[in-house]
Amino acid sequence: MKIISLESFEIKISPKVLDDLSYRLANTRWPDEVKDSKWNYGANLSYMKELIDYWQKEYDWRRKEAELNQFSHYLTKIDGHNIHFIHEHGKGPNPTPIIITHGWPGSFYEICKLIPLLTDPESYGGEPDESFDIIIPSLPGFGFSDHNIKNDVNTLSWTAQLWAKLMTKELGYKQFASAGGDFGSIVTQYLADLHPELLIGIHLTYIGYYTDVLGESDLSKNEKSYLNNLQEWITREGAYFMIHSTKPQTLSYGLNDSPVGLAAWITEKFQSWTDKSSIIGRISKDELLTNIMIYWVSETINSSIRTYASTAPEKMKPLPSIPTAFASFPETTFINAFPFCPSFLKKILNTK
Repeated sequence: MKIISLESFEIKISPKVLDDLSYRLANTRWPDEVKDSKWNYGANLSYMKELIDYWQKEYDWRRKEAELNQFSHYLTKIDGHNIHFIHEHGKGPNPTPIIITHGWPGSFYEICKLIPLLTDPESYGGEPDESFDIIIPSLPGFGFSDHNIKNDVNTLSWTAQLWAKLMTKELGYKQFASAGGDFGSIVTQYLADLHPELLIGIHLTYIGYYTDVLGESDLSKNEKSYLNNLQEWITREGAYFMIHSTKPQTLSYGLNDSPVGLAAWITEKFQSWTDKSSIIGRISKDELLTNIMIYWVSETINSSIRTYASTAPEKMKPLPSIPTAFASFPETTFINAFPFCPSFLKKILNTK
């Protein structure tokens, strides 16, 4: 396999950054809260105090840092932009290469759980010939990739072009699979649209907004119902999307300066979008805080949410006919509309 311009990368955060974080957490100015409002107005005050207390007294970033550094991290420069990614080789006789892309408010960290399962399936009841070479990049503007992302183009379409170059020119793969959720799903769809010849197949856990792709006359009753439900969801839950898409800079002053503000902004989304709208018992505090820490120590909350502003105007279109899998989980808050209109999904994915 040909590797051109890769540099090994180690996560090593300065003690000054961690000391500053500790000071900011200890000097939080807490807001009040409407009595018994739970999560109805946003991040719940009681839970946030519990989370921040754990962050200060029990959470160990250095331990998590060491765990993350057990993976093979790299930096490479593509089109003048440094891209961070993990590259782990499969243990089978002929591993299938797959690039898996995260979204917001996630990071490369949320995908790390898949590494042992995909690279060494035999240890988990699978077959050696089912193994994968797994590549997990940080989106431009996220984590340890460059902050100075392009803002004069559709960021996610541009990212798909970067991924094609990463997989072929940098890592030497002739064909590969691609997967993702949220932004990662959109990047994967752009890959399928722009470079179908490179893809073995794709796997999606999210589709995107196709409301302008199919005419009203082409939609069934169930499909129209889905689109109505989607609009209701946007009205109810889409305030973050609108401010990310229009005024991300204004929001970033608070989120980049206050770790509690950042934690509340991200935690509320994990709460809303987790099975049965509850992170309790589903996402550990260590997992949640490690994801938040990646945004904090890299100072990428501004560049990450700015992705919405450079992506929102773009219109999606149906995909080329390539092998496609879509996972719909029954307890999620918004994706679960798809099982009720499979014909809509088939039209988008060009599947039978």
